[in-house]
Amino acid sequence: MRKPAVLLALTLMGFASLVYADETEKGKEIFTQVAQPSCIICHTLADAGSAGAIGPDLDDLKPSREQVINAVTSGVGVMPAFNESLSTEQINAVAHYVSTVTGGGK
Repeated sequence: MRKPAVLLALTLMGFASLVYADETEKGKEIFTQVAQPSCIICHTLADAGSAGAIGPDLDDLKPSREQVINAVTSGVGVMPAFNESLSTEQINAVAHYVSTVTGGGK
């Protein structure tokens, strides 16, 4: 009975990887295209190919998922709040993306 449990675990791990990758891609799309104004205008993020100079360089800052959620939801300094233009799911996807590609989620 051990083989089915191992196969199930491996299958679930593969599924989790697909979901994880899908959320990362969704977050990237929101970061680069969906959010208005677009995050790439203000922020530098190598994975997104952006070199904005108004907001912090996210590659250097390496924000945690929670930091991104808070900033995107409520705004910070000159950065507007996106809680009325992005859904909670979209904000979570952006937070996952930024914290993952910058290493802030570790």
